[in-house]
Amino acid sequence: MAFLIRTIDFTAAGREIIRDRTLDQSEVSIGRASENDIHLPDLAVEQRHLRLSDAGDGMLAAEAIGGLGFGIDGRSETSARIDPNIGAELSIGSSRLAISRDGDGPVQIVIKQVVKDEGAHDALQGFALSSALPSKRIMAWLFSGAILILLLSVPIITHLVRAPVENDPENIAEGQVLFDATWSSGELSMAHHDLEGNCEACHATPFVSVQDETCLTCHEELGDHAKMPRLAEGMAPLSTGDAMQWRIAETFGKEGPLGCVSCHSEHEGPVKLEAATEQFCSDCHNELDSRLTDVSFGNASDFGKKHPQFRPQFFTAHFDKKPVRVSLDKAPKEMSGLIFPHDVHMDENSGVARMAISLSEYGGPLECSNCHEEEEDKIGFAPVEMEQACESCHSLVFDRAGPNFRSLRHGDIDDLMADLASMDRGPRRPVVSGRGRPGQFAQGGPYYSNFGRPMSAYIAINRALEPTGVCGECHIPTSTNGRRDLTPVNLPDRFLMRGHFTHEAHGDDVAECADCHTADTSSEATDLLIPDLESCRDCHLGETAVKTEEIVPSSCAMCHGYHTPTMPWRPEDHPNLPGNGGNASVAAILSSLRR
Repeated sequence: MAFLIRTIDFTAAGREIIRDRTLDQSEVSIGRASENDIHLPDLAVEQRHLRLSDAGDGMLAAEAIGGLGFGIDGRSETSARIDPNIGAELSIGSSRLAISRDGDGPVQIVIKQVVKDEGAHDALQGFALSSALPSKRIMAWLFSGAILILLLSVPIITHLVRAPVENDPENIAEGQVLFDATWSSGELSMAHHDLEGNCEACHATPFVSVQDETCLTCHEELGDHAKMPRLAEGMAPLSTGDAMQWRIAETFGKEGPLGCVSCHSEHEGPVKLEAATEQFCSDCHNELDSRLTDVSFGNASDFGKKHPQFRPQFFTAHFDKKPVRVSLDKAPKEMSGLIFPHDVHMDENSGVARMAISLSEYGGPLECSNCHEEEEDKIGFAPVEMEQACESCHSLVFDRAGPNFRSLRHGDIDDLMADLASMDRGPRRPVVSGRGRPGQFAQGGPYYSNFGRPMSAYIAINRALEPTGVCGECHIPTSTNGRRDLTPVNLPDRFLMRGHFTHEAHGDDVAECADCHTADTSSEATDLLIPDLESCRDCHLGETAVKTEEIVPSSCAMCHGYHTPTMPWRPEDHPNLPGNGGNASVAAILSSLRR
């Protein structure tokens, strides 16, 4: 389809100027932007206002691209079908586009501007609405008075004359404040959507910014990032402009750049709170040691470029009462009180693998999941219990009573002594399992079980607690007050206590256990199998990194929370522990970072 565009302009002397151009295309765009096929330099016209396209059978389809619509033959439309053989007139701003076609020729679009004094000789030309209304000055005063009365005076008066109300998020105060909806700048966020219509839940004092103590009536379980004086000391200095703005804001009741509302702004629509950007954290933590000279952690600004080495928390000596944090740069050793070589258990060609293959509950070489089971929250792993994870190979059976077997109780030396004493009081029946214990499990091997000859309870308990006894297979023998004992087992439930990590996000479809934990080459239980910073950087770089199949841009908020007591990994003895947390609130918790 071809279009003949004819523009008719007039000179200052009134002479008519006609410009023609032909477009051989199926559609024509019309708007204020210069790239349109028909450019109409009129502020009443949108950038891309209208599109004329071939609708088939010689018809044209007119469709508004923006939201203003257009006029066609005296009526307002947003879309229409036009027969060029019949003709039509489109009105767009001050322009008139006459559409027609002669026979099989191109569609003609004649453009002209509306003459300013058009209708000057109309019978109603002398009529003006202003002649029937008060003057503009009087109208302005009337409308200003109506706004002051309805939107300012009425809400204030109705607020003052009603009964005093308390700050109660659970109940809407009695007595309605009239016309107060006009004071709201927008809807509440999704987290506070239930408080719509209950302004006093947050705005406890009229004409005063929401205070921190009001926020804490509901969010009392939230902890500060640090004590307020400490935060103020560690905060990066404000620019001159920011400092001036805050001085002005504080005169109107705002509590300063460390107040809740400085980060958590409301009335911005039903949206979720977004996690803070990396810049928010690096503003303080990039050179924090220059302001807080006593901090024990390093500066950080970007996970891929500037982040301190991980400092897991664990026991570095036997019999310690509390775990300590040690940087992985120091190649620390974990003193868990156990003897456990991961490599022997992970080797698919070892005797352990052959034994596991022979057991129905495994049916193949041992895997990590045979001993380590994820907790319900999918964040960490449940503690390894000997009875469930170990006893199928490291049997504590010492006697058989009919069809049942008797086992030494695990976990308490006194129980062990009682079991060995009962074993020594009478003849034992041989325990026949139907198979031998070859290789490492035979006599002389590292996994040979030797309960000691049952000459007496004392001899039996001492033999069992010797390095070559059954307990010595996995535990470190010691003595307590002259009596044989075992070194206490200290295995933390979580090692990285200052950051959030979920194993669910790193499942089998993302990574294997051995990709991060070098258990297959660990021959000692003292090996700390926590991946270091460089291991995580194989996949995680800073927030500004380019996302690829291998690289995940990672902001501070991916692992750290501002209100630390609400992090999902908090220990059970953490102060201000909420009654109900859990993984369901992880997204909301990570979104609570302040800005």
